[in-house]
Amino acid sequence: MFSLFFSCNYNSPSLKFSLSLSLIFFIFFSVSLFRHLSLLFSPGWLGVGAMRVYTSGRVEAVNGTDVRLKCTFQSSHPIQSITISWSFRPLGQGPVESVFYYYERPYLPTEGRFRKKVSWVGDISSWDASIIVRSVLFSYNGTFSCQVKNPPDVHGNVGEVQLRVVTTASFSEIVILTVAIGGAVLLIIIVLITVMFVRRCRNAEQMECERTTLRRDQKDLVVW
Repeated sequence: MFSLFFSCNYNSPSLKFSLSLSLIFFIFFSVSLFRHLSLLFSPGWLGVGAMRVYTSGRVEAVNGTDVRLKCTFQSSHPIQSITISWSFRPLGQGPVESVFYYYERPYLPTEGRFRKKVSWVGDISSWDASIIVRSVLFSYNGTFSCQVKNPPDVHGNVGEVQLRVVTTASFSEIVILTVAIGGAVLLIIIVLITVMFVRRCRNAEQMECERTTLRRDQKDLVVW
């Protein structure tokens, strides 16, 4: 048998085609097997989903004002023993500080720079883990991290909010605020003008209708 195998003519076109077809089938089978094995051993297959956390990214606040740090999450499992952790890493060098913790109820910081500075405004049933930082200071420049765990969803990204405390609002925010207020006022004026115009038209039509009726009555009296 081996002598027959080695005595085969490998230069034969039909044999080359058969070998090429076998090689293609082997590659396809290997790729398919690898994909199925990767799905088999993936966290989702094992019943451990990935928590997804979403934040506003960059936030700017004027010194001395309150700022809302938005954090929402998405879990593939019903909410049960969920935990929420907010931490702060100052700009430059400095240790990471705990800002807020939630497990069955909110736990506010009792010491440090955020003592009596943080309020819980989130809603677990609405997948909201947001907080408010009161009277921000320049020392609050840095990165706030929001981490949410809902076993078995314990793996996932950590949401980050980069806070920038400034003396006055930036030009872009002032422009946006001015345009928003101006647009609202302009819309109200347009609505009022439209209402007044419609009322005037209705009054004019009513007066014209009354005049027409009066003329008809006068004609009828003349005829009689």
